[in-house]
Amino acid sequence: MKEIVIEENDANQRADKFLTKSFKNLPPSLMYKAFRKKGIKLNKKKCSPETKLQIGDVLHVYIKDEFLQRQKEKYDFMQAPGRLNVIFEDENILLVNKAPGLLSHPDENYHFDSLVARACHYLYDKEEFNPHNENSFAPALVNRIDRNTGGLVIIAKNGTSLRILNSKLKNREIKKFYICIVNGRLKNKKGILTDYLEKNEAKNKVYISKNPTAKSKIIKTKYKVLAENDDFSLLEVELLTGRTHQIRAHFAYIGHPLLGDGKYGINAINRAMHYKYQALYSYKLEFCFSTSADKLDYLNGKTFNAPRVWFVDDFYRNLT
Repeated sequence: MKEIVIEENDANQRADKFLTKSFKNLPPSLMYKAFRKKGIKLNKKKCSPETKLQIGDVLHVYIKDEFLQRQKEKYDFMQAPGRLNVIFEDENILLVNKAPGLLSHPDENYHFDSLVARACHYLYDKEEFNPHNENSFAPALVNRIDRNTGGLVIIAKNGTSLRILNSKLKNREIKKFYICIVNGRLKNKKGILTDYLEKNEAKNKVYISKNPTAKSKIIKTKYKVLAENDDFSLLEVELLTGRTHQIRAHFAYIGHPLLGDGKYGINAINRAMHYKYQALYSYKLEFCFSTSADKLDYLNGKTFNAPRVWFVDDFYRNLT
């Protein structure tokens, strides 16, 4: 039997999700059988999988100890560098400037170095995070950007901040602005593009259409032209929806693919311009809360900008 006291970082999540994150060796089938057979109790009463845990709750788990072992004191994130380009930091959040080429999260091909791993290493070195002291929480990204896109990413240092910011992002109370270079000159110098996006998981690619399909989702991309020449345009883009590859695929769909984009762009032009990464950067975040953010209310009204975007100077110097 194992007794677990629910701390702040563990609260407000389902009991089954908490146990799955806490005990990597616990088979789901065994866990749900324990829920059915009263082998998992909350405050000495029967607990259901969907029960939301609260601070101070006590879970008693009557499952063999071999399935309830914590991970060893050797952490994968320590293999990632502990350096971050920090724009802002306090006790609740980290706001960092991610370089293009760095994964936001580990994938199946590259397990150890990623932005989230670097954040864990950074906070571990500062003695602000230690997995040994946590039941299920680890620092987490609130927003994420593609590997070959650079820009601002919010990292939550505690569970309460993560839940608040995830809600604010979902309700569009955090505005995300990008800057990019596209091929050609746009007829309309500002506007909102509205179409439908369908993702092909096998190809890691998305497809845009004018009309909805059974598997598609609506996308809205707001833009304005900041500068242009005969061949390229520099745009500011605001995501009104946040879908996979939305900006890259949307502008390619209307005939203006991003410079440097190897998936949706024009490779001959990319090679001629010597662009290794797509000219796309998450350069500004605005916190515009319309409802209470509790402990994060102090962020309301704040705007954060990336200090420098690698291709903007290049645009003005070489392309105009």
